Amino acid sequence: MYWEQLKTSVLALLVLSALTGIVYPLVMTGAAQAIWPWQANGSLILRDGKAVGSRLIGQSFDDPKFFWSRLSATTPPYNASNSSGSNYGPLNPALEKAVADRFAALRRADPDNKAAIPVDLVTSSASGLDPHISPAAAYYQAGRVARLQGLPEAEVRRLIEFHTEGRLCGLLGEPRVNVLELDLALQTIVKR
Repeated sequence: MYWEQLKTSVLALLVLSALTGIVYPLVMTGAAQAIWPWQANGSLILRDGKAVGSRLIGQSFDDPKFFWSRLSATTPPYNASNSSGSNYGPLNPALEKAVADRFAALRRADPDNKAAIPVDLVTSSASGLDPHISPAAAYYQAGRVARLQGLPEAEVRRLIEFHTEGRLCGLLGEPRVNVLELDLALQTIVKR
């Protein structure tokens, strides 16, 4: 009787391991590739046949001629294998220093801009990987980008408006701008 139970248990382990560890992942991967291939492969953005980034993961931009992303709490910045927030409380000196440093960098990059700096330009997201900024954060940077790129500010503002994504189904989330896509569109305009 003991051997019969052991044989049944081992057989169940092997069958369930094959089903859940091999068959199910292959079926799900195949379905994802058939139905949503772009998303299943990381939502990669291609330029001249080369991947320049993902639509889902932010990148560091610090050239004043381009739009800047949110801060990243990961080390190195935007490290997808190390997704995390800083978990600093509002009174933590490290958070205060990071915000003050970013605030100073934004003021140095555009000293004539006296507008209030949107909070998402001086703080990181919960994942540390957010590829989006608010439209307010993009518009805050429009004057600097237009001036340094030699473009009319109205054209840069139209570009921001075009790349602003609305709420999902008109209800969920907040309007947002994907920084990588915006900067790539800006590069295309500048090359013309």
